Amino acid sequence: MPDQPQSPAPRTPNDLDAFWMPFTANRQFKAAPRLLVAAKGMHYTSDDGRRILDGTAGLWCCNAGHGDRRIVEAIQAQAGEMDYAPAFQMGHPKVFELASRLAALMPGDLGKVFFTNSGSEAVDTALKIALAYHRVRGEGQRTRFIGRERGYHGVGFGGISVGGISGNRKFFGPMLAGVDHLPHTHLPERNAFSRGEPEHGADLADELERIVALHDASTIAAVIVEPLAGSTGVLVPPKGYLARLRASCDRHGILLIFDEVITGFGRLGASFAVERFGVQPDMVTVAKGITSGTVPMGAVFARDAIYDTFMTGPETAIELFHGYTYSGHPLACAAGLATQRVYAEDGLFENAASLAAYWEDAVHSLKGLPHVIDLRNLGLIAGIELQPIAGQPTKRAFNAFLRAYEKGLLIRTTGDIIALSPPLILTRAHIDEMFGILADVLREAA
Repeated sequence: MPDQPQSPAPRTPNDLDAFWMPFTANRQFKAAPRLLVAAKGMHYTSDDGRRILDGTAGLWCCNAGHGDRRIVEAIQAQAGEMDYAPAFQMGHPKVFELASRLAALMPGDLGKVFFTNSGSEAVDTALKIALAYHRVRGEGQRTRFIGRERGYHGVGFGGISVGGISGNRKFFGPMLAGVDHLPHTHLPERNAFSRGEPEHGADLADELERIVALHDASTIAAVIVEPLAGSTGVLVPPKGYLARLRASCDRHGILLIFDEVITGFGRLGASFAVERFGVQPDMVTVAKGITSGTVPMGAVFARDAIYDTFMTGPETAIELFHGYTYSGHPLACAAGLATQRVYAEDGLFENAASLAAYWEDAVHSLKGLPHVIDLRNLGLIAGIELQPIAGQPTKRAFNAFLRAYEKGLLIRTTGDIIALSPPLILTRAHIDEMFGILADVLREAA
């Protein structure tokens, strides 16, 4: 007789085994877990009672800090008033109010808002709108997308196809067909230790002309880029780069999509990178800061002309066969409305702009510390690139992450790059504390 299967060991309600953690070294974490149990203002509280200064706004998202009473109470009130409303063929007042408020923040004619539940969904939505737009216009042969090397556009199949981070792509097969990639803009040999936008590299946008010549413009639907590439390690666009991309897209009838999931809602000292760089795309994807991370939500802004192109045919016909059960969820809308009020009432975008120069000086004060090979900054974002340990890529930065957490600072690492993106409520004292801890960590680095 074969051996009988053994009964599984009983689980305790709070053991760590059942949760398959995302983008995490699960075995390392579960051997020495780092658990956060509360958050308020600029700080988390760890399970051992320590205050942890949040240097990453959670995950680039908690722009209004943590636990703001106005946002919390708006979510609580909405949960009691109406927990859910169907998004198909029905609506509720707050979703229309939020769309109007958001559209008013966006410069130009980016006046239509399609709600999603995450940045990943926002990207896939924008790609689908691009395909459908060209088809409605009678140019259904425009099916190609152009992304960029080292780009991050979420984890849907559309997003990883146009994205350019190899670790996010290599396990998942051929992905979408007909996708090509621009070169990334990281030129450390010419731009290392740049303050703000680098001087060199605008000509890299001209690679789009080569790609257009290869594939023919009539086959290309859209180009998608992050104005500032965040998750790959803070790659700041060279001066004039985004304007050159816009000009090439205009020449060839190609839609330009900005992924502002990270740069949106004050991160660069302006409402959006569209405003900061003075370059208007055809669509913008957002998430994270839209609700300051409190309730999952994303959105796509589209130019009025794109929306109007779909508004033909019988008035009772569905114009775009796309959407999500939770598009414009009432709790997310309540959180979004309250978040936008907090941003305005407390002047958080203005606070970010006023601290940008002080932040820049703090970032570049790390020059000369052990293993620091580049420093990059824009708005309230910083990238600190470390020399990898020979044969052990990523280890030096991860060790720094662990030491910083022990010293009471939460940072984020990607490869051997430390990324910082604090809540927009921070003060000069927070900046001094943050970079004081980080300097100590780097001095102690092996």
